[in-house]
Amino acid sequence: MKLATFRSAGQEKIGVVHGNDSQVLDLAAAAAREGQADPAFGSMLALIDAGPRALDRAAALLDKHGQDATLSAAVRAVDILAPVPEPRQMRDGMSFPLHILQAPRGQQKLAARAKGDMAELARIDAEPLGELPEVYRKQPIFYITNRFSVRGTNTTVKWPRYSKVMDYELEFGIITKNKGANISAAKAGDHIFGYTIFNDFSARDAQRIEMEGRLGPAKGKSFDGGNVMGPWIVTPDEIGDPYRLKMEARVNGETRSKGVSEGMLFSFEEIIAHVTQDETLMPGEFIGSGTVGNGCGLELGWYLEHGDTIELEVEKIGILKNRVERQDV
Repeated sequence: MKLATFRSAGQEKIGVVHGNDSQVLDLAAAAAREGQADPAFGSMLALIDAGPRALDRAAALLDKHGQDATLSAAVRAVDILAPVPEPRQMRDGMSFPLHILQAPRGQQKLAARAKGDMAELARIDAEPLGELPEVYRKQPIFYITNRFSVRGTNTTVKWPRYSKVMDYELEFGIITKNKGANISAAKAGDHIFGYTIFNDFSARDAQRIEMEGRLGPAKGKSFDGGNVMGPWIVTPDEIGDPYRLKMEARVNGETRSKGVSEGMLFSFEEIIAHVTQDETLMPGEFIGSGTVGNGCGLELGWYLEHGDTIELEVEKIGILKNRVERQDV
């Protein structure tokens, strides 16, 4: 199933997306129609917490009421929110080798441009990429970001005033289920509720400076509305193999990046196993893949401008669309 959080008539609801992604069934209304109100349909977190029974009932309601026009709304007629508007935790990884190799070079080029050092810029361009640092093969690398700055598709991301270099990142990720600790990779699939698209908007100039402190990104990533996910969650049974999905980023309708989700250094299952070593994983967390190779302007030297529209498309999930606007124009 494709599960969405949406706003209609001023109310936040959850529903099942159907009809070739054109309709969304209001699950709470469908349950009420049968005289069996269900608290599991109060929010996406409530649905995740309720477990398999709630998902089975959602599927049954779709089968029975999916064609009832009074219970389904056109997707274009409602506001599709982030599928989990406030995740219980947000972690984002560094899983794709090409991005890991190219991103530092992009930051070096940003620094050279800031100084007007064209000779240094040419030197960086001429250097081979080199070898992947061994740490990335030893264990999954991730950072924790602001779970309160999440937005959904069709929102406008306000460019932070302290930044002049705004970027997108083409990623996908998982939403977790089933609380647990010390989870083996073999059993970690039992903790994946579904998949969604993630655009990790980044203030690259701010990130370049703070990363010199060797602690991790802060203001380069955490600004209001900068963590965008959606348009919905797709359950694993509908995804099949999540490590062969085609991915594409477009800016103003022009393709900027193409990739495939294969080649992650560690699978989501292995990331869960690492995260949960003596640490409890909660249902309703988000874990991002990190950027696919060539999946951002930092790698391509092609950043965003005021008013740009960005579309991230991942096979079997959908399209995540946003606009960026400067606040000082």
